[in-house]
Amino acid sequence: MTTADIRSRIWREQNFERLGSGRGCHVLGLTRERALVDLNSLKLNARPKPIHLALHTGFSYCPPPVVRARSRPLIFEFPQGDLSSQSLMEKVPMTDEGYKALDEELRRLKSVERPSVIAAIAEARSHGDLSENAEYHAAKERQGWIEGRIAEIEDKISRAQVIDVSKLSGSQVKFGATVTVLDEDTEEQARYQVVGEHEADVKKGRLSLTSPLARGMIGKTSGDVFEVQTPAGVKAYEILKVEWI
Repeated sequence: MTTADIRSRIWREQNFERLGSGRGCHVLGLTRERALVDLNSLKLNARPKPIHLALHTGFSYCPPPVVRARSRPLIFEFPQGDLSSQSLMEKVPMTDEGYKALDEELRRLKSVERPSVIAAIAEARSHGDLSENAEYHAAKERQGWIEGRIAEIEDKISRAQVIDVSKLSGSQVKFGATVTVLDEDTEEQARYQVVGEHEADVKKGRLSLTSPLARGMIGKTSGDVFEVQTPAGVKAYEILKVEWI
């Protein structure tokens, strides 16, 4: 199970673990080394129950009592080795362009989005009763998304394998290749570049390395025919050209 899989499951379950005083624990982000947890709703001096990440990772951690109100989420460092399985340390291949896009997004989230949402939360708090304060809850939800996205990008960057496509060559399809294919059923041609998962945009001709079509063409050369299983059945494609652009 990858870090993305773990985070996805936690996001789907949201308040998956109940803590002291019957309050929820919201996990905002999770990487190989740390969990970002919002305990702001706990009563002062409440003794939280263990945060059971065992359901996802075999990891369980009990935080100390919450002794004061906190405006930002807590970060719990995992003991060394608890989440260091091979699956969580896999490299994330990406083009130089994709890396720069992630880095720019991270800078924007930290320098613009994070301060903005903190200010919005503070403003909403000043309006009184939080239980029926829609602005406050909307801002907290936005903060959760921002912190989760920051954790996700930092994890990807820490495992990034940046590949300079301009230095690649060869006749076989691999990461970074721009491939022209022919749909043998419709005789329509399409042109795709095989890129990292977060860079994919089919409308712009950027195909994720993990997509069925990309997996089918990896290792093939011009003139080869490969098949892809689709919801409509098996489709056959012929590789017309392999380029490095």
